[in-house]
Amino acid sequence: MTDRPAKNQGNDSRSAELAERLAAVRKRIAAASESAGRSDRPPSLIVVTKFHPAEDVRRLAALGVTDVGENRDQEAAAKALELADLALTWHFVGQLQTKKAKSVARYAAAVHSVDRPQLVDALAKAVRNEMDAGGRARMDCFIQVSLEEDGRSDDGGTHRGGATPADVPLLAERIAGADSLNLAGVMAVAPLGAPPEPAFEKLAEISARLVTQHPGAAAISAGMSQDLEAAVRFGATHLRIGSDILGSRPAVG
Repeated sequence: MTDRPAKNQGNDSRSAELAERLAAVRKRIAAASESAGRSDRPPSLIVVTKFHPAEDVRRLAALGVTDVGENRDQEAAAKALELADLALTWHFVGQLQTKKAKSVARYAAAVHSVDRPQLVDALAKAVRNEMDAGGRARMDCFIQVSLEEDGRSDDGGTHRGGATPADVPLLAERIAGADSLNLAGVMAVAPLGAPPEPAFEKLAEISARLVTQHPGAAAISAGMSQDLEAAVRFGATHLRIGSDILGSRPAVG
């Protein structure tokens, strides 16, 4: 008899924590949008729920969150299946192996990490198969662009994925040519160990060039917990926020 109240109390405590964190992030987004002179065009919030349980996603949905992001297919597929009763839009935001395209096509409305022709082709085929089965709409594809010099970050680490800026036009044409895909825009992660503003300014320039050829591809997926203000300043339309809403990665065991 004593276990159930304790469990409910814990759930209520977690919901309250998420509500407080979510409100704080939304306040930051509103302030950044106002500062950038775009209060009438605030970016969409994608809550990145990787490593956190499906129960947290359900709590977030109850708080009004509609878009969630994951970066590991196995985890994302399981959560999407468990939470199929919720009206959620799933975004795949991590590096994606070509062989995982078939699985991702079953649940993801958007992939933010398209960075090579082989992945475009695999996604186009997988999404077409799902469309023919009557289960989905076209997939939004963001071209992930590497903003690091020579493939390495300023702290000497390996790069965080993405195509070179020079590769963007070719990838854009390939995505636009696939009837099962929609070219949404560009995505990038600011390089580690460097101020994010120059990177996001560069991404905005790449986006502007893309839009001249593909007017409908104006979306910019950029900005995480530590740099959302800079991303909003340089035109981000989609923010990918994880730790500032969900907290640190849960302990395993």
